Amino acid sequence: MERDELERLAGCRLRLSFEDIVNHPRLPEARRAYLESFSKLYEGDPFLVRLLLQAGRFFVFHNAAVLEAAQDRLRRETWFTVAALKRQLALFGYASARQVDHLLERLCAVGFIERSRSPEDGRVRLLATTEKLRSHHTQWLATHAVPLARPYPKHGYGPLLSRDRLYHVLHCRASLPFHPVAARLMTTLPDTLLFFAHAAGPLIQNAVLKAAMDAANPAAAIPYIEVAERFGVSRTHVRNLMNTAQSAGLVKIVGRGGRSVEILPRHWVSYDRGLAIGMYLNDAVNLVAMREWTQRQAEGVARRLAPVIAN
Repeated sequence: MERDELERLAGCRLRLSFEDIVNHPRLPEARRAYLESFSKLYEGDPFLVRLLLQAGRFFVFHNAAVLEAAQDRLRRETWFTVAALKRQLALFGYASARQVDHLLERLCAVGFIERSRSPEDGRVRLLATTEKLRSHHTQWLATHAVPLARPYPKHGYGPLLSRDRLYHVLHCRASLPFHPVAARLMTTLPDTLLFFAHAAGPLIQNAVLKAAMDAANPAAAIPYIEVAERFGVSRTHVRNLMNTAQSAGLVKIVGRGGRSVEILPRHWVSYDRGLAIGMYLNDAVNLVAMREWTQRQAEGVARRLAPVIAN
């Protein structure tokens, strides 16, 4: 599971293996915690829900936060530009320049990203995230630290969970070199990609799985049509997605009129595998970010103590 490459990028031995995570007895608890945290992030905020309806827009906003944090204005090759964004998105399968332009236009229109000309080269259009995007992305990263903190509470996810803005920047910057590995690992998750390929797919998937967990019966029949009203998509769209999921062996459509689904064992297994891969990558990035965070904290303490020592 790319361990050698991840350790090279992290500059140290990993403290977790993928097998450790996916076989941990508290993984179902971590899954529940993630689903609850994810739901809280978007429930009651129709703006954010609409923002994520179009497949691919999530990748744009996430890569925007990472590219901006990693750029060095003294090194032109690191500038956060449309071309740089397209290169990153191509790693995750978004190779259509026109599609990326469309996704980017929407994020600019709603005030998540801004454009400006480079003061060093007026021919270059730089991108910049806004406080609106950074605030949401900080919360989004905290949500993805929640499942790690359940089975591994002593591994130091406090700065992420507390939404520390400096740590957020360090984590985003540290994650950029890991993107090629993340993209390769995503190709091993066809069931996850099935939902990512549909508008509001991850939102619908998480809502249905959370309902199944809340029912305390893995084989319970879960109504899914009301998900359309929650996320502002058509009932036909949700029904078509469930039909696709049924063809893939993830759910079984049941009930009068086919308005409910049973979550099949393969769905739980594939979802947990995707969750474990995300946790595996996130922990590796956290090792790098925490190393720099600790160093900066120590330097800050030294600066504050210097006048005291001098006296």
